[in-house]
Amino acid sequence: MTELYATAIFLFVLFALLGSSIWIGLALMGVAWVGMELFTVRPAGDAMITTIWTGASSWTLTALPLFIWMGEILYRTRLSQDMFRGLAPWLRFLPGGLLHTNIVGCTIFAAVSGSSAATLTTVGKMSIPELRKRGYPEHMIIGTLAGAATLGLMIPPSLTLIVYGVSINESITKLFMAGIFPGLVLASLFTTYIMIWHFFSKGERPEPEPPMSFGKMLSESRFLIPVLMLVTIVIGSMYMGYATATEAAAVGVLGSLTLAAIQGSLNWNAFAASLMGATRTSAMIALILMGASFLSLSMGFTGLPRALAAWIDGMNLSPIVLIAALTVFYVILGMFLDGISSVVLTMAIVEPMIRQAGIDVIWFGIFIVVVVEMAQVTPPIGFNLFVLQGMTKHEISYISKVALPMVGLMLLMVVILVIWPEIATWLPENIR
Repeated sequence: MTELYATAIFLFVLFALLGSSIWIGLALMGVAWVGMELFTVRPAGDAMITTIWTGASSWTLTALPLFIWMGEILYRTRLSQDMFRGLAPWLRFLPGGLLHTNIVGCTIFAAVSGSSAATLTTVGKMSIPELRKRGYPEHMIIGTLAGAATLGLMIPPSLTLIVYGVSINESITKLFMAGIFPGLVLASLFTTYIMIWHFFSKGERPEPEPPMSFGKMLSESRFLIPVLMLVTIVIGSMYMGYATATEAAAVGVLGSLTLAAIQGSLNWNAFAASLMGATRTSAMIALILMGASFLSLSMGFTGLPRALAAWIDGMNLSPIVLIAALTVFYVILGMFLDGISSVVLTMAIVEPMIRQAGIDVIWFGIFIVVVVEMAQVTPPIGFNLFVLQGMTKHEISYISKVALPMVGLMLLMVVILVIWPEIATWLPENIR
């Protein structure tokens, strides 16, 4: 009965604070403060200061602002235009033509960004004008871009995986390894969807691209070399054991600054704008993590996570049924909260549940990223929807409708992960 009373209090205060439009990080701290005052004898202020400092001073967390800064720097270079020039000659022959630049471009940029919004904006500013000019249907341009941009959350370096790893004290490098194959499988599902559209919608196909010599194709490919080198250095240094995630992020920042300087797009204004953009995003995420750490401590004192885990264990749910229930839960939660907030808000309760059910925490990290990806393209708070609205001037309802097939493919990805969990677990288990 005590746990039920505590749950009701936590939920009431949380929804009251979120409904008042207060910052999510401060809302989490407010809920935790109420819990500490009502259910413990420990001074709430002392507990908050200690917990926030411990969470904010994590060495692992330093990778977060560095990867964000790397993406901000690259966003302000000519990378997007160069990527289109390098990709177009090789993708024009596939069924669906240059629509595949949305998928492949997002996959490549996700490997140096870690952010869905940065991936969407960078690839969108190159592909939307070019695809419109060539006569591709608007619903396919917008829909495939909305879905493919979510790969920024999956393919390492993923900011969501960093936050998840910090929340449960798990290896960031292992989580990054686990995200590679699922990210590529999801990208393959998106490309397959484009090919199916190509064969079943002949009336919407644009005119074929003009022929291009093999020498010209090779010449255009040189524009891909800088970003591919950066991806290889950043990701390769981690997986080969030469650098931790934080050190690889520092290498990525230096590499992106070098790339921007070589392209001639590195000036003081661009440097300052990238630094301020990274600072704002990092501060927002750090505040959410601080609030989540304090909330986890407060919930721990009430015994709520342990009681819920014991309750779930007593129901004798199979892991598959539990995953199905959590999928529905996170999809609904994602309609109202952004992905990172959903992760940190729920980990204090969900982590004991999955450990009790015997679910691999590395695998669960990839699962939660997939369902959080759906939140990026589902109304009313789908962040990618707002970014695309600003770029295309379409209504949110239209963007949501054309992105719906991508949500279906992400649900299919959850099924694939359940059937073949090795897709996520093989790499971190076999590479040391």
